[in-house]
Amino acid sequence: MKIAVLAVQGAFAEHQNLLARMDVESIPLREAADLERDFDGLILPGGDSEVQSKLLRQRGLMEPIRALINSGMPVLGTCSGMILLARQLENCKAPYYLGTMPITVRRRQLPSFQTNGAFAAIRSIPMRFVNAPIITDLEDEVEILSLTRGEITAARYQNQLVTSFHPELTTDPSVHHYFTIMVDLWRKNQARQ
Repeated sequence: MKIAVLAVQGAFAEHQNLLARMDVESIPLREAADLERDFDGLILPGGDSEVQSKLLRQRGLMEPIRALINSGMPVLGTCSGMILLARQLENCKAPYYLGTMPITVRRRQLPSFQTNGAFAAIRSIPMRFVNAPIITDLEDEVEILSLTRGEITAARYQNQLVTSFHPELTTDPSVHHYFTIMVDLWRKNQARQ
């Protein structure tokens, strides 16, 4: 298994470090030419969504990444990665996002703090929020995976997984482990076809 991590801005190194501790190989994705390398899943890290969106367009990555996600490749978006994946944004003027996940997101809604909370079937994991977005609306087929302070802070739609918080800024690999299970199932399905 090999995971590509968008490495144009933000906390990409932290994702790669966490994957390395899990013995999962990762590659940085910086230019369109990097898309020619083999990988099985994609992580969109936290950072500044407007800067990331601009760099994705400038480097010719926006449309190819959208196509990969729409073809079913698993993707994990954390914080601004969630913003990039959202189909609708409540308080953002720029329409230049991937827009592949049927959720509505409000940017910079939760202040910076750390807590423990439930994620998917896991009772409690550490969650670090940094001026975090929240999901304010979602379509019926989107599964809510985490609520924090009454707000939706993690969700899954098909092979798209998003969190408001930064799992890569903790030592707990639970979210990344959940994601690698998604990737492994997708790889097995691809091999059967």
